[in-house]
Order: sequence, then C-alpha cells, then structure tokens
Amino acid sequence: MKQKGLFLETFGCQMNVVDSERIVALMKDLGYAQVDAPEKADLILLNTCTVRDKAERKVYGHLGHFKPLKEANPNLVIGVGGCVAQQEGEKLLQTLKHVDLVFGTHNIHKLPEMVQAATGEKIRSSEVEFLDRDTRLQLFPERTDEGGPTRFVTIMQGCDNFCSYCIVPHVRGREVSRPSREIVEEVRALIDQGVKEITLLGQNVNSYGIKESGEISFADLLRQVNAVEGLERLRFTTSHPKDMSDDLVACFGELDKLCPQLQLPLQSGSNRILEAMNRGYTRERYLEQVRKLKELQPDIRFTTDVIVGFPGETEEDFEQTMEVLEEVRYSDIYSFLYSPRKGTAAYDLTDDTPKDIRQARFDRMMDLQRRTSTEIWAQDLKTVVPVLVEGKARLGNGQVFGRTVWNRIVNFEGGLNLVGQVVPVRILENTTNSQVGVLDDLSETATMESKPANGAKEAS
Repeated sequence: MKQKGLFLETFGCQMNVVDSERIVALMKDLGYAQVDAPEKADLILLNTCTVRDKAERKVYGHLGHFKPLKEANPNLVIGVGGCVAQQEGEKLLQTLKHVDLVFGTHNIHKLPEMVQAATGEKIRSSEVEFLDRDTRLQLFPERTDEGGPTRFVTIMQGCDNFCSYCIVPHVRGREVSRPSREIVEEVRALIDQGVKEITLLGQNVNSYGIKESGEISFADLLRQVNAVEGLERLRFTTSHPKDMSDDLVACFGELDKLCPQLQLPLQSGSNRILEAMNRGYTRERYLEQVRKLKELQPDIRFTTDVIVGFPGETEEDFEQTMEVLEEVRYSDIYSFLYSPRKGTAAYDLTDDTPKDIRQARFDRMMDLQRRTSTEIWAQDLKTVVPVLVEGKARLGNGQVFGRTVWNRIVNFEGGLNLVGQVVPVRILENTTNSQVGVLDDLSETATMESKPANGAKEAS
C-alpha cells in the first residue's frame, strides 16, 4: 500500500488529544502517515474546539488557508472533526466548498469509510449523529502500541452538568462511564508497554460511575489504578467541585502514586455568579475542599479555570473572585473573558458592563496571578526534584524534557536514553511556562523512584 500524508491539527482539550490519537491509528490502517506541513499532505484533518468563540474562529481561519492547496490539488481531501463539526454539521459543507467531510464527536469510527468515499468517488459527507449509550461504550478510545512514558486513559465521556455558559454537553453528549474493569486492564497493558504515568481523563471524572448501576466510585477507581504494579505516577482531569467527595479528597493523603497537583475549576468566587452559571457549589464549599486537600497533602499545588465578565458580574462579584485567588494561591490559572456560545442557557443574557471594564478586570486578575505564580515556582529554585523524562526538548540543543509531580515541564541537558526514567533535576531557572534545570546525581534515581509522588528536596 502506497503511503500517503496526513496533516492533523488538534485544538482544545485533552479529550481532543485522545481523539486525535485514535484518528492517527485509523488512518494508519488506510496507509496514511503523519506529515509536519499541510503542503505535504494528501489528507488534512482538523480536530476542533468550540468552547470559546475565539477557538471556533481560529478553525475557520485555518480552513480558509487550505483553500489554495485544494485548488492546486483537487485530489486533496480536507475534513473537520470535533466540537465545531458536531455543532455546525452540514453547514460547514455548504459554507466551505473546499471541505470534503465533517465528522462529529461520536463519529470518529466512521472516518475511514468517509475518507475512502472522498478519495474514490469524490463524495462529500457529514456524520454528526449522537450515538446511544451501548454503542458509545463499545467505541471508547483504546490504547495504541505507540507513545511515550505518559498516557491518557479515557474513563468517561460527555457531561450532564449543563453549566449555563458551556457548550460541551451539547457537542459531546450526555455522560457515560466506561466499565472499571476495562480501565484497569488498559492501565495494566500500558504499564507492560513501558508507560510510567497515567492520567485518567473525562469531562467530569469526579462523577465517574454515579449513573452506572453496580459501578465503583471514582475514588475507588483511583485506588484500583494506584495498586497496579509498575505504575509510578497517577493524575486525573478534569475535576468538578460539586462532585468532589470526602472519599476522593482522602485519596490525596492515602495513595502514594497520586501526584500532589489538582486542576479544580473555580470559574467565579461569587455565589451569585456561581448560581447564575449553574455550577452546583458555593464559594464556601469550594474553599473547604481546598483546605481539606492542603491538610492531607501539604505539597499540593492547584490550577484552575476562571471566567471574567459573565453577564451581570459586578465589581463586588469580581473582587470576591480575587479574594479566592489570594486565599488558594494557584500555581497557574486558565482564564478567559466570557464568550457567549449559541445553544447555551446564558447565550441570551444581556450585560451592560462596558468592554473596557471587563478587560481591566481581566488584566488586574492576571497581574495578581503572575505575582502568585512567580512566588510559587520560585520555591523550586536550587532544589532537586524528580522529573519523569518524556522525550527530546522542543528546541533541541541536546536537551530532553520531562515533568515534575506538579506537571511542570523541565528542560535540561541529557540523552534520549533517559526517556521513561524518573531522574533528579536541580531547578536553575523559571520561564513563563516551564523550568530549566541540570541533571543531578543519577545515583539518587532509584531512591526517588521508590518514594511516594511528592515534592522536592533541598539541594546540597
């Protein structure tokens, strides 16, 4: 079979990253290998995100850039998948005549058939049907034999929360949890392949198993995965505060492989705005969860999501958010100006707050967070931290990269023979999104690997 070029670009969340891995595997069976530029491709696919308007507009911009390539090569096939595809469907084919296929979030398995039709009979097609629960369970992403020492394992899909600003339930469908037996089996198989770190993945992992008769809780799933021999690190994302049980909180003091890092979306520090967002928790409950987690795991570092400028947000509401940021002290935040999404409950809400005021609030928040992040990451300077090496650093220069237990990228000089090992690295410098270090005494490696997944030690 003659090898053909696939250019695949992925936007958005980790769920899309996992979906893209599946796309690559399916296309490999059709003779496609990934290429690094659209000009080299026989097939161009975008796996898209529609959580914010900016992300959606970026997709349309990229698709526009591919039009000249299609004009120069009529045999080139261009497709759109993911959340924008699910939302827009047939409209994409009507609007963009150079696009050949559109596949929604539940229809990745149909992609080979669609590509063959587009290349052979030149048939343009759209598949955006939501599948029933049983079919979805049969089509959960499965492991591949390719990949590094860290992998995502999908444990659930969809979301039933319907936060008033969020498009996810409308494009990803309702919540469904995968059988725990299959999850643990996949983890064991990945460990046998040499994987060292597993991240359990879902739109709201905290509600795993709640709606499945006879299934275990998420806390018990963590315990089962933590017990898998050979696993060194365990993470999960994304976590919803309203489903953060005391049993789940207890895992951070109980499980030796669970990393002391948690993404716990806040969105707002105002109870009035949280209620308007339909978040299902209060500021007080959120802060109580944080306090319990810090007591059980003093090394824990939090990241979060915050929306600024939700309709009706007052200066007092915003100040309450700033107070939570000051109390929790997040290592990083993912912050956004509110973006109305058609089809959500908040779409028709009106807000007379001037744009410049919303932007000024956002800038104030980011100034505060930059100071906090700088102070937190400065704690690592001159310490030696265990780093799981993942591969060649992006800029090369004889460097490799890995991550600390706090999920921070560290770049340092070293050979690719270190990939898959947990090695001691002395942190020398902090950059905006990563750290720079130097390999410390490798004789410490075995000792570090046997310790629980916790923090740094002082360098001598």
